[in-house]
Amino acid sequence: MRTVLTAAALASGLLSSPAFADRTGTVVELFTSQGCSSCPPADQVLADLAERDDVIPLALHVDYWDYLGWRDDLASPLFTARQKAYAHRQDAAHVYTPQIVVGGADALVGSHGMKVMDLIQKHNAQPDPVALDVTRDGADLTIRATTTAAAGSAVVQVVQYLPRAVRDIEGGENAGLTVTYVNAVTSWRTATQWNTQQPLDIRFEADPEMPVVVIVQDGINGPVLGAVQLD
Repeated sequence: MRTVLTAAALASGLLSSPAFADRTGTVVELFTSQGCSSCPPADQVLADLAERDDVIPLALHVDYWDYLGWRDDLASPLFTARQKAYAHRQDAAHVYTPQIVVGGADALVGSHGMKVMDLIQKHNAQPDPVALDVTRDGADLTIRATTTAAAGSAVVQVVQYLPRAVRDIEGGENAGLTVTYVNAVTSWRTATQWNTQQPLDIRFEADPEMPVVVIVQDGINGPVLGAVQLD
């Protein structure tokens, strides 16, 4: 989804600096694991997406393959819970890796690159219902948002990640491989619940040494309404 600044938002002066100075686009979440033998092709799909300027790709490492003999040091039970929340919304019987979720709405096998691209194209063709403006000054984020389309409550999330992480895997299904992971998420925090009937203007603290993505979503397992990435 591309962030579109509405005429009403511009006229109100609520969005002081345009978000399109930073990266906007469709949020693509890859649920992956260092202990999953099927995941390296999907990890490469995400790496390829990171070269595009219309996609915000994020790798969330899950922890449920650690029992196979290799502990994924990038994994978090919070990311496993996030994947399960998507599965619950989509009435899926189980979770798996590699799985990609596009725009918080469409799920598919993460190594199916052409199908992923088709979904990204579909999402990019639709304007975001939320216009976001995010600026940072050291550790301080200023997040402003407005909408003329969405109504109700949305969750505002702040995500930080390692742009590149190289791992020599010594156990489990991928023993002996060296894998480069891109955009490996290290923290995913809720900044606030937002009543979208009112403009949003909040401050939030983030690690100034790491890139940040702000995602507005219809719940933690619903469609993404808007996103901005700052390197």
